[in-house]
Amino acid sequence: MKSLVGSSILENSFDAGVELAKNSTKGFKTPVLGYLFASETYNHEELIKGIKSVTPSLKVIGCTSADAVMTPDGIISSPTGFAGMLVLDDNELSVGVSSAPRGTNPRMTGRKLAKAALDNAGKKYAPYAFSMFATPGEEEEYLKGIQDIVGEIPMFGGSASDQKLTGNWKVFGEDGVFEDGCAVAFYYTNKDIKNVFTGTYNETEKMGIITKKENVRKILEIDNEPALNKYAEWIGLTPEEIAGPQLMNTSAARPFGFKTLEGNFTVIRQPLVGDPSGSISVGANINEKTAIVLLENDIDGLISGAVQSIKEIKTDFKPSSFILMHSAARRNFIGERIDEDFVAIKNAVGDIPFIVAFTFAEYGQKDHSGTKINNLSLSFSSFSE
Repeated sequence: MKSLVGSSILENSFDAGVELAKNSTKGFKTPVLGYLFASETYNHEELIKGIKSVTPSLKVIGCTSADAVMTPDGIISSPTGFAGMLVLDDNELSVGVSSAPRGTNPRMTGRKLAKAALDNAGKKYAPYAFSMFATPGEEEEYLKGIQDIVGEIPMFGGSASDQKLTGNWKVFGEDGVFEDGCAVAFYYTNKDIKNVFTGTYNETEKMGIITKKENVRKILEIDNEPALNKYAEWIGLTPEEIAGPQLMNTSAARPFGFKTLEGNFTVIRQPLVGDPSGSISVGANINEKTAIVLLENDIDGLISGAVQSIKEIKTDFKPSSFILMHSAARRNFIGERIDEDFVAIKNAVGDIPFIVAFTFAEYGQKDHSGTKINNLSLSFSSFSE
């Protein structure tokens, strides 16, 4: 399998798409799929039109990325627009893609997406693996709908993000660009696909039980105490110091962990907003009567975690490319040291094409854990040569 990556910071969206396509398909005879990640500032319909003007048969899937993308050329960012695209070229790779707005029922939309992707691939059986990109809020429901049709098979992907997490995110694919929706790609291939999914956080001895919740993403009480009060006690601050959206900055170093029953995976939930009433909104689904463990890490640990994950992919595996979903909140916590993160990733990858998107949430699986939706994580994937 061959792959190339291109990028653009041209201000005009159509022109940026043209430049992307030219740079990422040079010499390709059968470009099959482009992973497209772009800033919220572009006109994404025009961006894709520009790509299609160069490579009409190329199937495109992706989402908005927060602040930047990374490619071998560096950290690609501009206030007027940025985009990166990694293209796969293989005459033995067949891909079915579909995308759709949320609709009235995300699980039903997931089922429709799966059926449409099967039709697009010209297949009547489940793929070897798939990717999913969705807008934040109901990722678990889209996933359930897709799995209703094709079962639990390997997958990877991430949730669209934007500069300030204010809802300016989008997903895109062959069927359009959507402010609230989902896109999928089904893979039929004789190549291997390897996904490493991790947060690289460490467990502390502080833990509790969710005793009350409101909907699937708001914790009201931990151990029968207001959730914000309990979390503040754990990290040595007052509730007033972490109330409101500032909680997000604090929690990137100390999120919540939920261990699976078998203990082979720790699901990560990032506290996002602390309400004066004592509740905590989190970035993916939770439930009552489940145990929370406080996790922790520092910037050095998060940067080294990316290197460890790439090395794990390369162990007994020959990658042709890397598609790297990197938490946007994790990137924000790394802050001014993001250049170190890029250099560490590039050195670990070597001469292999790669693209990094900064996402709201990340998807993958580890050690037969089943597919999980995570915050503050890395979902690093590769197709074999």
